[in-house]
Amino acid sequence: MTGLNTRDSGAATGTGDRSRPRAALPALCLTQIVSWGIVYYAFPVLNPRITAATGWTAGATTAAFSLGLVVSALAGIRVGRILDRRGPRAVMTIGSALGVTSLLVVATAPSLPAFFVGWALAGFAMAATFYQPAFAALTRWWAPDHIRALTIVTLAGGLASTVFAPLTAVLADHLSWRHTYLVLAAILATLTIPAHALALRAPWPDAPPTPAHADTGESRPERSGPFLLLAAAFTLSAFTMYAVVVALVPLLMERGYTINQAAWALGLGGAGQTLGRTLYAALARRTTVTARTTILIALGGLTTAAFAAVPGPYALLVAVSIAAGLVRGNLTLLRATAVTDRWGTTHYGRLSGLLAAPATTAAAMAPFAGAALAAPLGGYSHLFVFLAALSMTAASTAAWTSPDTAHQAKVRPAPRPPRPSG
Repeated sequence: MTGLNTRDSGAATGTGDRSRPRAALPALCLTQIVSWGIVYYAFPVLNPRITAATGWTAGATTAAFSLGLVVSALAGIRVGRILDRRGPRAVMTIGSALGVTSLLVVATAPSLPAFFVGWALAGFAMAATFYQPAFAALTRWWAPDHIRALTIVTLAGGLASTVFAPLTAVLADHLSWRHTYLVLAAILATLTIPAHALALRAPWPDAPPTPAHADTGESRPERSGPFLLLAAAFTLSAFTMYAVVVALVPLLMERGYTINQAAWALGLGGAGQTLGRTLYAALARRTTVTARTTILIALGGLTTAAFAAVPGPYALLVAVSIAAGLVRGNLTLLRATAVTDRWGTTHYGRLSGLLAAPATTAAAMAPFAGAALAAPLGGYSHLFVFLAALSMTAASTAAWTSPDTAHQAKVRPAPRPPRPSG
């Protein structure tokens, strides 16, 4: 009888195996590869063909894509609230269907405004199918072993560009960009809609109570100082990280390297990112949440500064790119676990959505802002110095994101007034 109660309790809190749908983890690995690969990574491959075929400027088509990222950031707040209450099955299934619809609109867009509408719809699909809902599902179902599950899914997600960038290029060699998107939409529909509908059917466990160590005495943690500072740190960090990724190729070309050499350096950085994700669990066991947040963001700043300071040789720049990738891989999992490590899993969807919104918006704007700042700053080397300074600002902000510290300061008793004499 005791064993039965234990298992039931585990299912209710998301800590028991009975509450974990066995097919969910492999299904989410598959759907993250496919969703990211088709909805996100196919665009950079197809964009030159889109502009050549339509006459639309690269700035305009890229702005449409960035609009989708901004919509994703804003929609993610509402999606997070729904995930907390109802779980991921309906959200991710509908999101996959919406992703297919958005690609059909993009592929058949007769004008630039219609192209923008298609990417706005894609933004809602991203919010409902990318990492945020997958992380919410795994955090509730797999707790307290969620770091392992999150690592597995992000390792799979890291293969999205490896699989779909070459596949998209092959399709585009034989088809128009419009027909390529139609084929990709069919693949997205075939692989993700049934996977989300069938593999995420397990009952959604009740939210566990907030752990004692995460109880700050705040009924709404998003209004607390640590949460706001964490959002600021992640926003600055996301801006610098995505600006560095996009600006690395022009930085190396500015220094005389070929575009193929620059592309290889960027690609090997992606390999470092995958490797970095395998190291996060060990780092989490050996550091406090505030320490590793500060350390990882600061390391991101140091690798960015190294790009600015090291002109060559090429092998050394590749080594810096791999090191930067290692940091980026850890930062992905750091963001995935930031809410759980500080405030528990009770309101993971809502809090992670609020935390991700400004960071995703900053990431969407980073490519444009980085390119716009390079010229007035005096070139890409100076841009990387500026980005490194932003990262260090983010790291110093992260040092104040411990809710325990804030709570201790809040509940510290006031000095007792002296007793009146007599």
